[in-house]
Amino acid sequence: AEGTTRDDVERALKPAIDRFDMKTTLVDQARKPRIIIMVSKFDHALLHLFYQIKVGWLDAEVAAIVSNHEDSRRFAEHEGIPYHVLPVTRDNKKEQEEQLLKIVKDSGADLVILARYMQVLSDTLSKRLYGKVINIHHSFLPSFKGAKPYHQAHERGVKLIGATAHYVTPDLDEGPIIEQETERVSHAMSAEDFVATGRDIESRVLARAVKKHLESRVMLNGHKTVVF
Repeated sequence: AEGTTRDDVERALKPAIDRFDMKTTLVDQARKPRIIIMVSKFDHALLHLFYQIKVGWLDAEVAAIVSNHEDSRRFAEHEGIPYHVLPVTRDNKKEQEEQLLKIVKDSGADLVILARYMQVLSDTLSKRLYGKVINIHHSFLPSFKGAKPYHQAHERGVKLIGATAHYVTPDLDEGPIIEQETERVSHAMSAEDFVATGRDIESRVLARAVKKHLESRVMLNGHKTVVF
């Protein structure tokens, strides 16, 4: 109703929330969601997200790009997006994650997207941002974890390769799955063909997962998601 405030809605929902011990998020649909994209050296998923925002398929504003490398700085500057380089080592991981949390807070970001960001978030950070970080895993989980997954797949002679978008949790690459896709491959394809196919799948799967999250069509239910 006209004149209804956020506080009014929260008060009205509180009895049901308390009764069923629910975790809820109230979304203001009039406000464009703000996202932070994290990337390392492979930028295909990052560029695809920007394209989908440009053509209006994704309704979001990129608040910042965060990376552990300088590779995407020129792109960020061209787009007028703040670019933060936070190199991560075993010794400075905690301090750099605190910097990331500060960027999230200062930018008012609603979602952090790991667009082939090749650093593992700590358990502490994963818990603090639970339900607000989406990762694209370069595999049809749980197969072929680690380095060069498409080369591993090629060596094993697989017939399907894929990618998985999931929420980040303290359990590495085992968070609630939002979106997946596979594509048929064959012995006639090279390892480089696998990589190229994988790039396309990763980009599509991540973008679809982000879209569903931003449109509030994903409900977390324990270790699983319910996607509308």
